[in-house]
Parts: sequence; C-alpha cells; structure tokens
Amino acid sequence: MHQINRLLILSLIFILSCSKTNSQMIDKTTVKSLDLNRYLGTWYEIARFPHSFEKNLVGVTATYSLREDGKIEVLNQGFKNTLDGEKSKAVGKAKIPDKSEPGRLKVSFFWIFYADYNVLELDENYQYVMIGSSSPKYFWILSRTPQMLPETYEMLLEKARKRGYDLAQLYKVPQLAN
Repeated sequence: MHQINRLLILSLIFILSCSKTNSQMIDKTTVKSLDLNRYLGTWYEIARFPHSFEKNLVGVTATYSLREDGKIEVLNQGFKNTLDGEKSKAVGKAKIPDKSEPGRLKVSFFWIFYADYNVLELDENYQYVMIGSSSPKYFWILSRTPQMLPETYEMLLEKARKRGYDLAQLYKVPQLAN
C-alpha cells in the first residue's frame, strides 16, 4: 500500500512538472531598454482585462512622475460607470528593482506589497505600450492619446495573442474624444 501511494505521488509530481500552466505559457519577455524620462507623463488606458480594483471605471489614465526618493509616483484615475461619473483616484509607487531589466517594474498601491508591471511592447516614440504581469490575469494597452489608431490596436492585439494571452475577456475602455 505504501508503495502505491508513493507511486501515485511521484506520478502526480511528474504530471504537474510536465504540464504548463497559463502563467508559464505567456511570453513575459520585456523590452530591453526603457528611457524612464520619456515614459513619465500621462497614459490613457485603451484596453484591459477586468479586475476588481478598476471595476466599472472608464476614462482611466495612469500618470507617472519621478519622486524625490528616485521611485516613480503612480496616479491612476478614472470615472465610475460613465465619463461624467464620480472621479476615482489611486496613488501608488513603482520602482525598477534590477537596472539590467528596465522593462520589469514593481508597483505598489498598498504599503510594501508590490506587483509585477512588465513593459512587454513599447514603440520607439513612446506613444503606446503593452503591459503584463507575472500572471496572465493582468494585461493593459495604454496610449499617449485617448484614442488609438485601429491598425495600432489590432497590431498590439496580434502581438498579445502571439505571447499567449487569451483576449476573450479584453475590455475596451471608453475614453474621452481626442
């Protein structure tokens, strides 16, 4: 009996080690360089995966600025339910923990708890960016303008698909007109 239990446990470990989870199937390769000064400023949320901390928010922006301690201040704001709804804000901080991987940031909106903020795609003019995390549950497309050209949006969707993201849940965020 003991031998059978051991065999079952070993088989289970083998199966689990051979199978890829969704998180492992996502290509989380980040950009090789990031000019933080060019990245700072306001970005408009074009699309995202739904999650509780942005539930019912539209017209969402993320504004990044440099803090005196060298970290990055993150100001996320949006409107509840409609573009003329009540404004909601969240202030956090971000950092680049390893300068050799500038596209891998950590962001925190609560005390010392940090989450991954991976810059997956960024155009050379810093006009659009695709953000992911260590989990396939978090994904954003941001733009310097409230509206993105359809061909740019489709190109980013295709890059996300090639990275392994399931875009069935992608929510296109209503934004103010340009």
